[in-house]
Amino acid sequence: MVSRNVFLAVLMVVMLFSAMPVLASSGEPAPAAAVAASSPTATAQAVALTDEAPKSTMPWWAWPLILFIVTFILGIMAVLGGVGGGVLYVPIIGGFFPFNLDFVRGAGLMVALAGALAAGPGLLKRNLASLRLALPVALIASSSAIVGAMIGLALPQNVIQIALGGTILGIVAIMLMAGKSDFPNVKADKLSQSLGIMGIYREESIGKDVEWNVHKTLPGLLMFIIIGIMAGMFGLGAGWANVPVLNLMMGAPLKVSVATSKFLLSITDTSAAWIYMNNGAVLPMMVAPSIIGIMLGSIVGVKILAKAKPKAIKYMVIALLLFAGLRALLKGLGIWK
Repeated sequence: MVSRNVFLAVLMVVMLFSAMPVLASSGEPAPAAAVAASSPTATAQAVALTDEAPKSTMPWWAWPLILFIVTFILGIMAVLGGVGGGVLYVPIIGGFFPFNLDFVRGAGLMVALAGALAAGPGLLKRNLASLRLALPVALIASSSAIVGAMIGLALPQNVIQIALGGTILGIVAIMLMAGKSDFPNVKADKLSQSLGIMGIYREESIGKDVEWNVHKTLPGLLMFIIIGIMAGMFGLGAGWANVPVLNLMMGAPLKVSVATSKFLLSITDTSAAWIYMNNGAVLPMMVAPSIIGIMLGSIVGVKILAKAKPKAIKYMVIALLLFAGLRALLKGLGIWK
């Protein structure tokens, strides 16, 4: 697992350095002849933009370095707090960094996707992630995520900020109030039987095989329409919503719900990410250090988890999300700029 993550990190470093010449050249001013050849209106607009947006005095590599350090810390906190990296990434980077929110959401999807792709094969190999449960859900959620991404890119930034702030505050409420059920005892409904959504896995904590099935299949699948739209619109990933629906609503065991949710992200986030890539909202300068930081932070977080007090960390993550959610909400309303 570690070697796979290290390989991914090296690959992303190569991508970062390959993008450097293009990104460095993009900051050079336009030649005077090109400006003179343009129309008077275009010239006036260019002058106005130059006046309104002064150049940063920081070197081009400073922001990627800061982004790497921040995402490394977020990767540690995500593991200790039991949340996905995308849930922390989008509100915090979008609220406190001078990046356009479209680019932040595109990078957030890539961050969530990288974590899901790294964990997916192992979860399937251990028979924790269920393909029978994931595929019908993925079909609905990935289609909805495409619609959500298109809506998110079409809406004004202030509307997205307000909706993002409200969603983050909703996630905080879910984290505070949602319960869990390790081994729900439910009776399979007709739809789940028709789709063959059932299975068996080895539960090491009790030393025996656990058979499981689900109920309320239709309401659960309909819920994933909303979850998919929100995942694509905000670039958060959707683990925060997948697990409660799979576990508390549909009755899948907690470990199966968590593992299937992680695998599900590799399908759902891929669909939404293509929309952001097609619209030019995925920047290697942001994505590369973010993925490297989150992945390396996650490795460190797993090692700290054995000694840390997860409950205290969880409440610290909740406080951080509460602050970031309020920041996004007030920023969208124009109160806190």
